[in-house]
Parts: sequence; C-alpha cells; structure tokens
Amino acid sequence: MSEDRPQTLKQCVSEALEEYLNQVEHEHINGLYNMVLGEVEAPMLEVVMRHARSNQSKAAAMLGLNRGTLRKKLRQYKLID
Repeated sequence: MSEDRPQTLKQCVSEALEEYLNQVEHEHINGLYNMVLGEVEAPMLEVVMRHARSNQSKAAAMLGLNRGTLRKKLRQYKLID
C-alpha cells in the first residue's frame, strides 16, 4: 500500500482485530461478535453526533438510521439520558 494513502476503515478494523486476537488467549474469547459491535458502534455514534453538532436528525441521516433507532442506540450506550 502506498505511504501517502490513508488506510481504509476496513483495513484499520482488520488490523485492530488481528492485533487483539494475537494478544488474548483464544480459549477466553466468547461473544466476540457482540463485543466488536459494541466497541465500534459506541465511538461511531459519539463521532457522528459530534460532527452533526448533536443534531439527532442530521446524525440519523448520516448513519442511515431513523431518529428513533438512533435515540435508542444513544441511550443504550449512555450517550443521552
């Protein structure tokens, strides 16, 4: 890969997951799918909300979610009351 091109999000996630799996004992891994979703979804929501300046309608549109689903996820990760 060229040094002047940034990595894709997919490449970043793949490298992070590979590094994580290399650091932990495989027999202690359980529920990896939900763990990864939670680890990725919460910061994604935080960043999108920041870029949308806390405008939930704009953030929902950016994410391709309806506003109700966004609010549910924001509450799930304790990003709103």
